[in-house]
Amino acid sequence: MTVATTPVETYPIVLRMPPALEMDDEQFFEFCQINRELRIERTAKGEIVIMPPTGSETGGRNFDLIVQFGVWVKQDGTGKGFDSSTGFKLPNGAERSPDLSWVKLERWNALTPQQRKKFAPLCPDFVIELRSPSDRLSDLQEKMEEYLDNGARLGWLIDPENRQVYLYRPGAEVEQLNNPDILRGDESVLSDFVLVMADIWED
Repeated sequence: MTVATTPVETYPIVLRMPPALEMDDEQFFEFCQINRELRIERTAKGEIVIMPPTGSETGGRNFDLIVQFGVWVKQDGTGKGFDSSTGFKLPNGAERSPDLSWVKLERWNALTPQQRKKFAPLCPDFVIELRSPSDRLSDLQEKMEEYLDNGARLGWLIDPENRQVYLYRPGAEVEQLNNPDILRGDESVLSDFVLVMADIWED
């Protein structure tokens, strides 16, 4: 007899480390390298956040995002794009890995070769977080606010399940879009970039 079970969502695991066991930047980088199969972040408080792998559907959406954005990045040439496996050391001390991010070329070129090889000590100019079924919306909203507080100039939080997008800009109220056909970059950030949402909304 086959018993049907309801899938249980797996949320990120948060590890709170005692002061004696806290890792410095070098140790945390090595910790991430020897656990490359995991996506690991660290909060400004030093908590280790281990996120589960995304489902195939979310992975496909992320791929579609990267394809569209990657074409624009290569044509535009004013910045460098990064995928979800990239870690950044934010000014507040947190290490974060947005689902997609972009840094203006002059900021990237100002880093030393050693800084580029590890978690670059900066906040990207542009970030996207793509909500998966295992993501709490409130957690992602907090991350988006953290990006803004640390220097991001534009952020998009995309919620495919509800077909909603939240736009984050410094000094402005969060703007919610319901089922948009496209998203456009701002004049000062991602000028002329247009993200077609049809592939992202596709079930």
